[in-house]
Amino acid sequence: MEFVIILIVALLPAALLWWYIWKKDQKKEPAKWLVKATYYGVLICFPVALVETVIGNVLFYPDGHPTTLLGTTACAFFEAAIPEESFKLLALWLVLRKNPYFDEHFDGIVYAVCIGLGFAAIENVGYLFDNIENWMSVAFLRSLMAVPGHYAFAILMGYYYSKYHFVDHNRKTAALIIVAPVLAHGLYDALLMTGMVNPVLGGICFFVTVGIVCKLHVYARNKVLSMIDKDNYFGSGLDS
Repeated sequence: MEFVIILIVALLPAALLWWYIWKKDQKKEPAKWLVKATYYGVLICFPVALVETVIGNVLFYPDGHPTTLLGTTACAFFEAAIPEESFKLLALWLVLRKNPYFDEHFDGIVYAVCIGLGFAAIENVGYLFDNIENWMSVAFLRSLMAVPGHYAFAILMGYYYSKYHFVDHNRKTAALIIVAPVLAHGLYDALLMTGMVNPVLGGICFFVTVGIVCKLHVYARNKVLSMIDKDNYFGSGLDS
């Protein structure tokens, strides 16, 4: 029974955010494609875990955990942010490259969020079962920080993917598809990992991270609303 409860608690934050972004979509995407995107997010967990293990063992953990702030920052970006966001982008490209329903600005965000939350859900399950003795506190913190973080990173990726596809075919926009979520993700992890080097600084950085996550969600919400506004504008026939 406890196994089922932990599993439900682990999946619930991602499920609620998935439902929220689905409700925001005024022209609903077919369920088949949403499930496919979510499944891709789940599927990439396995190669991501393999790549992160190899990178960690080769670059960061041959003699233990990083012991400097530079080391934890490098670990945050090269072991976590870059591999995870790169595989998410690969999954997004695979979902959208021949998707006939990718016809609105907001669609890029919808599909990116499905992938990001599919990944976040499985990651959350792993964390809770790896911390089975104090899973409730881990679940609480991750429901407020990690899962919403993946949601916000996905919005950034989806926003710039749609912007490049529909609006602005320049290199800067193309680069931001991966750079924006990697920077946000890497900064998030780097701040939280400072506790590995200095517990006092780690405590301070935790509260800084909470503030950054809140600002990131305001920024992400603005991106969501801007894409919805674009679709409403183009759908009104004011622009051909």
